[in-house]
Amino acid sequence: MESAADSVKEFAKNSVRLVKRCQKPDRKEFGKVARLTAMGFVAVGLIGFLVKVIFIPINQIIIGTSNN
Repeated sequence: MESAADSVKEFAKNSVRLVKRCQKPDRKEFGKVARLTAMGFVAVGLIGFLVKVIFIPINQIIIGTSNN
């Protein structure tokens, strides 16, 4: 049965090996990832905005809130 220390050492060894094999993205790849991330943020924001725009009037109709 492995001890906790052996598990941590094995995890650390595997992590170091992974980091050594990774490489920095070039300018083109970084730009692509940045654009896709920005598009994701815009899409999530737009969906949130549309849900808010749709459900505020529905909520006011259901609750019956009026400013009279």
